[in-house]
Amino acid sequence: MLLRVYIPPATNPRLRRDLQAGLPFVKAADATALKLHRRKFEYRLLEIPALEKILYDLNQQVLRTDIAGMPLEWINYQDAVRLYHAEQVAYACGSAIYIVHGGINACTGLRSVIEVNSIIATHGSNRSLFSAYVPPLNNHALFKRDASLCLYCGIHFSHRDLSRDHVRPMSRGGADAWKNVVTACKRCNNHKAGRTPEQAGLQLLAIPFTPTHAEYIYLQGRRVLADQMEFLLAHFPRSSPLHERLSKIDDAQRLV
Repeated sequence: MLLRVYIPPATNPRLRRDLQAGLPFVKAADATALKLHRRKFEYRLLEIPALEKILYDLNQQVLRTDIAGMPLEWINYQDAVRLYHAEQVAYACGSAIYIVHGGINACTGLRSVIEVNSIIATHGSNRSLFSAYVPPLNNHALFKRDASLCLYCGIHFSHRDLSRDHVRPMSRGGADAWKNVVTACKRCNNHKAGRTPEQAGLQLLAIPFTPTHAEYIYLQGRRVLADQMEFLLAHFPRSSPLHERLSKIDDAQRLV
């Protein structure tokens, strides 16, 4: 539970020294911690277990959306802080993942603090991304679309052991496009060579598809957090094959 308390720094010299030193959290005697809030001399009282949950590696990506909540892109913490500083953030969702400290105010002696959430909505929109949008094709997104499975033998492989296979070979007029490419292990790809699956005696285990923009944002993500995943799933088409594939991954992880 989040409580707010007013503590004049003049009455607590140690607290003031800790804040000037740039420490984001200050332990108190009753197993709680004080965190600087944006308003002058106002602090938030949080239980220590809650603090541990909001500290993430600086490589953790932030999901940026437009003001209507449509996913736009992944950004790093520097870009997120710039958006906050430029007052481009309309609202934030998800959990707090960064506490970023700026310079010290010469008048108050306090340091500026920006709390960055896992999902931030920015002013404006880009409708061109959502009408007949075709995302660029790359192997990272392709392998993630197919859950790192060879769609011929059905075995899971690491990315370094996978390859892009053209269902209809390019030598026979096939396109290098989402609906004509699948993930294949190198053995199956070499066996298929310049033939169609039928000619090579292989069965395609799933139909390739072009991801929507929201699906592509997921495919491009690294270490997608639970609240970010829930947000993105709400923007996937109901008929998206990713629903079933992600459900199978979750089931497999529970069994481990």
